[in-house]
Formats: sequence, structure tokens, C-alpha cells
Amino acid sequence: MSTQGYEEELRSERAYIAGLYARLDAERARVKGAYDAALLGTGGTPVERDSEVRALAATAKRLDVADNGLCFGRLDTASGEHSYIGRIGLFDEGDGYEPVLLDWRAPASRAFYVATAANPEGMRRRRQFHTRGRRVVEFTDEVLGRPDGDERGDAALLAAVNAPRGTGMRDIVATIQAEQDDIIRLDHPGVLVIEGGPGTGKTVVALHRVAYLLYTQRERMERHGVLVVGPNPAFLNHIGRVLPSLGESDVVFTTPGDLVPGLRVTAEDEPGVARLKGSLEILDVLAAAVADRQRLPASPLPVELRDVALRIDAGTAEWAREEARASGLPHNEARSVFTEIVTYVLTERAIARIGRGWLTREDREAWEQLRADLLKDLAEDEAFTAALDELWPVLTPAALLSSLYSSPERLRAAGGDPALARVDGEAWTVSDVPLLDELVDLLGRDGTVDRAAERERKKEAEYAAGVLDTMVDRRDMMDDEDHLFAQDLLYAEDLAERFLEQDTRELVERAAADRDWTYRHVVVDEAQELSEMDWRVLMRRCPGRSFTVVGDLAQRRSAAGATSWGAVLEPYVPGRWVYRSLTVNYRTPAEIMTVAAALLAEFAPGVRPPESVRACGVRPWSRRVDGDGWAAAIEEFTRDEAGREGTSVVIGPPGVPGTVPASGTKGLEFDAVLVVAPERILAEGPRGAAELYVALTRATQRLGVLHRDPLPPALAGLVEAGEPVRSGDRRPV
Repeated sequence: MSTQGYEEELRSERAYIAGLYARLDAERARVKGAYDAALLGTGGTPVERDSEVRALAATAKRLDVADNGLCFGRLDTASGEHSYIGRIGLFDEGDGYEPVLLDWRAPASRAFYVATAANPEGMRRRRQFHTRGRRVVEFTDEVLGRPDGDERGDAALLAAVNAPRGTGMRDIVATIQAEQDDIIRLDHPGVLVIEGGPGTGKTVVALHRVAYLLYTQRERMERHGVLVVGPNPAFLNHIGRVLPSLGESDVVFTTPGDLVPGLRVTAEDEPGVARLKGSLEILDVLAAAVADRQRLPASPLPVELRDVALRIDAGTAEWAREEARASGLPHNEARSVFTEIVTYVLTERAIARIGRGWLTREDREAWEQLRADLLKDLAEDEAFTAALDELWPVLTPAALLSSLYSSPERLRAAGGDPALARVDGEAWTVSDVPLLDELVDLLGRDGTVDRAAERERKKEAEYAAGVLDTMVDRRDMMDDEDHLFAQDLLYAEDLAERFLEQDTRELVERAAADRDWTYRHVVVDEAQELSEMDWRVLMRRCPGRSFTVVGDLAQRRSAAGATSWGAVLEPYVPGRWVYRSLTVNYRTPAEIMTVAAALLAEFAPGVRPPESVRACGVRPWSRRVDGDGWAAAIEEFTRDEAGREGTSVVIGPPGVPGTVPASGTKGLEFDAVLVVAPERILAEGPRGAAELYVALTRATQRLGVLHRDPLPPALAGLVEAGEPVRSGDRRPV
């Protein structure tokens, strides 16, 4: 294309996209008008109006995020027709309601991502726009169908992967590659495993798959939402804006340590203890710990009523325990069965004593009246309640597990490993979360708490109804045209009906606070780190077993983590999971990946490293540090990077000030990375090599390594950078 022809095309494209923004603004105005009308409307029930307001608010959010990069490409067919691709779909409201902008998730948009020179999908040209704000700066064309053409237009992709990193992950909606698009659009109702080495984009592919599923199955999915589970809060902050940037907000982000609402996790267990807690064998320990609290009295327990003295003996308690266990109910719910049997025995004995000589079973009315009086006395008797609490106590997960950890006797009785013992039973760790979640089901609900909650709910509803009654009384005494009163009455109606019929919190808020909430789809990132017990928690959260599982077995650091995907998934979804791999590294330049691959070959020789799509032209380096030179070298690195655009991080083992552990950077990426003391990271345990592999592959541009001892042989590919750094040195790193 000549320069003059290019400029004419650019003006034409600018005009077209300006027209798209005009349509977007008009649609925003229309939705806002409908939203305002719904807020003030009086038609339908309050619940119907509330539902309409929520739906319009969600539509407004999706329109708002479309402003950034509304249209990013164009496809031209071999016959000369063309279509524009963007973040959302827009339509010509004239005859035919023809699309003027295709949503990137629509089937008709797929060719934009998968058409190649060898398989052009009926397309002749792919055009990509480069925009700043609402203005098209330039465009690049890739002509498809030529034998010597490239598979993909690399200009946009390389511009994206070479750009400095910001504070969070960016969406890849404009640069999705064919390998990634196949996974995003995969039609599979069960579990999809996406495995890929560092920099392959597996996380962002999984998030775009969520956006695609919400687009294609919105009615089914949006009422229950999506759960995204990541390794740590820093990772969740990093990825947290991808889905909102694609217009999707009904997503709960959490870590494995936050899956039980209200629990405060303060630490991680030692590898051996984490392995014990993560194994399914811990289920037997938990069941035994519950059974151990269902006790028989060592000697009869006295219950003194007004007219008779009673005792709960071992025989009575054993019969009651057998019946309660045979009911199959959770512990707290089975207490009612236990109580019923004990109460029956005691009242039968009491009636026999009190009525001796004058009362027979034939006198049913007197018999039942005496039983009712005794039942009332037992319900109010503190000794009887204390006896029940001793033999079959109401338990909470936290109280049971805490007492198990802090009592060597109870731990021994439950068959638990002595390594599980600790002084502070409530010093909760990440590995405790699935155990506490399991105990919720083993123990069941506390009926007394449920009854109290029901009473509180009724009180709130009665208050709302009282407000409504007051307003109705006021209406009878006021002018029918009093507008302010009409608004007050509408508020009162809303208040009453919402208390009675609907929780008015947003879906994300309700789901995150409810342990029993179930999701339509769950994304699990860094899934190789999850234990067998972690998977039980997640399967409870998604009865439909619709998962996107993201991980890399070669990067596993947890002693309780997965060693194979089949071992993890087959017990839950036999034959309903599929595996896909990503093989191209879009993050790590070839110079850095060469060093990391040498380490990978040592600790995981059967794993093939991903192939980098680019080189950065900068060799990764190493430098020897003597004495107390860590601080000086780290300071130099930090000062040097502060003058550059982008992000940086210093990764090191515990005990080195100014560093973060590799585990805290999993899933993250930085323009520059400084790895401190790799020899000590390797010495941290059996997964030290995986830790170091993670550290080496976080950089997108520059990698440096500081070491005091000789470098491990696997890092021989690093370029030695000058003399050792000593305390007080200020040479640039």
C-alpha cells in the first residue's frame, strides 16, 4: 500500500471507529435512562423492580469497560466483505439489526484468532488497530493465504509482550493466539486442565475462557457466579482486573486459605505436617475425633427432678449413641436422636416410680400429661443439659480441631500423628482450612444457633412489616397526592418484601460470605500445589464439576501437591476431564529461558520447556557477593531499576533482608528480577529446585543473580559480571 493509500485508509478507519464510539455513547445513554426509570418506577413488584435495576447496572458496567480498546481489528473475506472485531458487540438498529462490531467471543470472530497463511479460513486479510484513547494511531495488515506468509501477524503480539509491565495483568483480547483460542472456546462440560511452563499465558487464557463461558452461557452461569482460586493475595491483585476489563464482574477471587469465610489464617505448616493434613488419611482422624466426643459415662450421671431422682447410666447412653450414629446425621444434628432416646428412658423410669400403685398405661391421658410435665422439667434442668453436653456436646469445627491439636490425649485417641500437635490450637494454617471445611459437614449445624438466626430474621421482617403498617396508617390521614409520602411508602414496601424474600447484597458479596454457596464454574490456578483435601473443598463448591484447572507439575513446591492430574481428578470426574498444553512462552525471553531450562533438565528431565517467541538481546548475569555485600548489591539493583520504566523484584531465601520468597511471586511477572543466593534456595528442601525455577522465570527483560558460594552447575550459563561486591561498594549492578 502506498503512503497516500495508507493515509486514506487510516482516515476511513478513524471515521468508522468514531462512529462505533458514537453508537457506544448512545447505548450508554439509553441504558442509563432505563436504569434511572427503573429506580423511580412503580410497575411490578419490588423484587421485579430490583431484578431489573440489577440487570441494567450489570449492562452499564459492561458498556463502561468497552471504552478502552473498543475495536482492535478487522477481518476481510476473500470475497471483499469485512467485519470489525472488538470488546463488545454493537448493532445497526435499522433494518436487519446488522452487527457493526462483533464481540471477540462470538463464533464469527474466531477466524480473527485462528486464520493462518496455510489455513486462511476464507479470509484474505487481518487488520489490527493500534489506538490511544478513542483515536486510531495506526494499523498493520497481514495478508492471509500466501504460501510464504507467517502463521500470525507478529507485530501486535511482540509489541504487547515487549511492553513494560504495569501493576497488574493485562487482557490479551487483541492478541490471542490460535493455540490459546482453541482452549478458550473449547466446548467441554467437565474439567479442563491447562498445563504450560512459565510465560505460556495459561492464567490469562483461563480468565478469557471464563469471559467466553459467561458470554455463551450467561443465563446458566451468572446467577451462581464463578470462583477463581489463586495461590496468594498478591497473585489475585495481579490478575484481578482482567475479567472486569472484559465486562465480567460476577466473579469471586479467593485463595485456598480463605475458602472458609471468617477464618483468619496466620501461617503455613512445615512440609511434613502439610503432607499429613493434605492426605485423605486425615479423614479417618477427623471422624475418630468426632466419635471420641460421643462418650459414655464412667459412672451414672444424676438428674434430680422435683418428684424423682434419676440417673443416666452407661447402658442408656450406649443405646442412645448407637441410635444416633445409625441415623447417619451429622454429629450436632444427631444430638436430637441421642437426646430423644435418653429422654425416653428417663421419663419411662420416672413415670414408673411416680405412678407406682395408681397409674397404668391404660390411663393414657394421665400418662401423657405426666410425660409432658417431665419433659418440660428435663428441658429446664441444668444438670440434665450438662449431662447431655458431657456425653454428646454441640461442637464447632474450630473448637474440635483446636482441642485435637492442643491435647496429646485426644490426638492419640483419634489415631493422629504426634507431629500434628501444637501448643496454640487456634493458630490456623492454610492446611487447616480443608480440615475445618470437612468438619462443617461432619458436625452439621447447631440447631440452637439456627433457631436463634431464624428468630432474628423474623424480628427483622416484623420490623419491616411494622414500618409498612405505620406508613399505611399515615396514608389514610394524608392527601393522596403527597409525593414525598409516596416515596416513603414505596421504601417501606421494598424493605418489607426484601427482608422476607430476597438478600439485597451483590452476588459476589453474598457468595464470598457463604460457605455453602455453589458456583457454576471454578478456576483453579497453580493447581499443582493443592492437596487431596483441598480438592474436596473445591468439589463441594461446584456440584456440576465445571472447572478450568491451571498449573505446571514441574513448578510444584508443596509436599502435599499433585504429582499427576489423573490421580487428582479421576476420583471426582472419571472420564470427564480433558488435558490441553500450552507450548509457547510469551513472557520469558530466550536468553533467560536457556538458563532456566538447564535447571529444569536437572530436576525434571522428562519435562520439555516452553519455546520462547522472542529474544531481548540482554544476557542474564551473575555476580559474586562477599561478606555483608547483599544489602549494597540489592540497593544498587533497586536504584538502577528505579530509573527505568516497568516493574522489578528481588527474590531470595528466608533471612535475606529486602527479598521476597519465590512462592510469593508465582504467577507474577516483572521487567527485571534479581535472584539472591540461589545456592540457598536450592538447599531449602526437595522442592528448592522448583522454587529457583520459578524465581528465574519471572523476568520479561532482565535477570541478575547474586551468589556468595559457588554457583550451582545448572546456572553455568550466566555471564559473570565483574568483581565481587563487598559491603560499602557502590558500583552499578
